[in-house]
Formats: sequence, structure tokens, C-alpha cells
Amino acid sequence: MNFGILVFDGVEELDFVGPWEILKIWSKIADGPENCFIVGESQTAISCARGLSVNPQISFEDCPKLDYLLVPGGQGTRKEVQNRVLLEFVESQARHCQAVLSVCTGAFILHAAGLLADKKATTHWASLGRLRDLGNVEVMEKRFVRDGNIWTSAGVSAGIDLMLAFIASRAGDEVAGQVQFNSEYYPTSTNYGGFELHPDAPAYLKHS
Repeated sequence: MNFGILVFDGVEELDFVGPWEILKIWSKIADGPENCFIVGESQTAISCARGLSVNPQISFEDCPKLDYLLVPGGQGTRKEVQNRVLLEFVESQARHCQAVLSVCTGAFILHAAGLLADKKATTHWASLGRLRDLGNVEVMEKRFVRDGNIWTSAGVSAGIDLMLAFIASRAGDEVAGQVQFNSEYYPTSTNYGGFELHPDAPAYLKHS
């Protein structure tokens, strides 16, 4: 089973590193996907949004058929939604993927690849309006959203929640629980600074 995580210049680090960590724990302790790849247009190092440099493990050309594909977000998505090579890669892989997932503004890449039309989806709180403006997406202000085989999540750290829910859907709550326990991912209920009252706060935060 092959699970690929896409990267590109300007990708938000935690958008893909968080899911990667969860994915690799799943593979190690609970028979998750045997083959996990960080996939780039080439294997040339890419510069992430916060300055981290990452070397993709495999290029588009050499990437095998994927069973699952995750597309992260970041400022780089504003350029990549015009990158036909990247969009064609996402489109072609999606044809045989059991599921395609996005984190944060990776949703805009899914949309540009034709995967979000008439779907429910979410993205980073600061881009919810942009997602609505596309006109053919039912925007949900949730931490993550599943619509058929398309999964989307809110920003940055929400990719971890997305992956745990995805694992639960594929392998059951017991396996997801093992992964959660091994990653010690138990966020506190503390909200700092009162930002749940911010006018742009997503619905899920306002109601927390």
C-alpha cells in the first residue's frame, strides 16, 4: 500500500510533518501503509514556508500509483494552483486513490485539480472566505471534513486530527488510539488569549 505526501516550495511545515509523523507511527506499530513517500515535482530540495529545507524522496515521474495522497497547504499553494505539472500529478493519482486528503490551503490545489466541485470542505480559518468565493464548494467551519473519498482539514495542526480520524476510518478506533497514545497527542482544552471571540474565528472554535 502506497501513501504519498506532496511537498512544494512554500509548503507549510506542520501541514505535512504532522501527518507524516502520525502516518509513520501507524506504519510502525499497527500495520499502516508499507510505503510512505514525500513526493515532489523533482527530488531537488524545496524551501518550506518557515525556512525549513526538505528533500523529496521521490519525484512525480518516479512515483508509483498511490493508494492515498495528502496535499498540504501554505503560501506556496497560491503559485501551485497554476502549476499544470503538479495539478496533472494530483489529478492522475486521484483517479486510482482510495482517498485524497488536504490540510489547510491544500484544499485549493484539490479544487484546481477538479476534486472539490460540489463537495463539502474546509481550510485554514483565514482562507474560508476565499474557499466560499470559488462558488462550487460547500464550506464547513470544522476541524476536518470528509465527503466521500475526499478529506480536508483546517490549518496547520489540524492535519494531525485529520490523520487520526482517517486512520480510525480505515483501521478502527483501537488502531487510531494506539497511534494517538504513541504520539502522545492529547491537546489541552486551554484557549490562550481569548481568540475564540475573534470575529474571524471558525465556528468550531467559537463553540469550544
